[in-house]
Amino acid sequence: MRMEIRNLSKSYGNVKAIDDFNAVLEEGIYGILGPNGAGKSTLINILTDNVKRDSGEILLDGRDILKMGGDYRRIVGYMPQEQVFYPQFTLLEFLKYMALIKGMNSKDKAVRMQIDELLEELHLADVAKRRLGGFSGGMKRRAVLAQALLGNPGIIILDEPTAGLDPKERIAMRNLISRLAENRIVILATHIASDIECIADRVLLIKEGKMIKNENPFTLLDEVRGHIRCIYCKREDLAAYQKRYRMSNCIQTKEGLMLHVIDPEYVGDKTVDTTLEDVYLYYFENAAAREHSGDK
Repeated sequence: MRMEIRNLSKSYGNVKAIDDFNAVLEEGIYGILGPNGAGKSTLINILTDNVKRDSGEILLDGRDILKMGGDYRRIVGYMPQEQVFYPQFTLLEFLKYMALIKGMNSKDKAVRMQIDELLEELHLADVAKRRLGGFSGGMKRRAVLAQALLGNPGIIILDEPTAGLDPKERIAMRNLISRLAENRIVILATHIASDIECIADRVLLIKEGKMIKNENPFTLLDEVRGHIRCIYCKREDLAAYQKRYRMSNCIQTKEGLMLHVIDPEYVGDKTVDTTLEDVYLYYFENAAAREHSGDK
């Protein structure tokens, strides 16, 4: 399966939410990172056929998704960030209802078997007959993912899938997403850089509607590593360093606080354990600071 995004653009008034965006997506996990207002939500809404593009093409195996119509929507599983539920429904009723919306016959034996398999896979079988209104945040996220997986879609689009989850639930969700990627295109938009770093095959950095990077995580880490320096300091000195330098991370160690500094004026030891958070802040926060100061 191959998706080609060609010269995609979308504006809201005078604001270009997506600006001449190009990418090729094949089987694997693609993490989308960018600051608020970068165009992530608009891109997802266009890919799920919920928002009309102004120009450009999106081709799936050579066919325009708009011309595919319902054939395209049937192979897309979408997990939105906002959890829209019917709280009086049980989980089983909700999944049967969503199956009907997707054009599936919820009375069909194969559909019932798939629902049962999803409930087991997502550890929801024991709450299948409980009403959604009484679910915890983590259970609701898994229920939303379950409906996205109905019909065995070839493209899965996940918007902030780990939002509101505790550390154990986040790890379980990441592991599940990683397993889902086999023979599928998985598009993952999140503000949690560590989620993408753990499982993404490629990372798309988006700024002002444009894609500025499309690389595997290791390449991005290597590119930024030489621009990140570390400082060890005492806790009482932290505020002074924060005022003086732009930092991407603060880690407590036996030697004191280790600060990741994104500042060419500071000459210190290169950090060994550069993270995707460093990458994010280098390309977005640090770039914004340079532009604000007039140093482009």
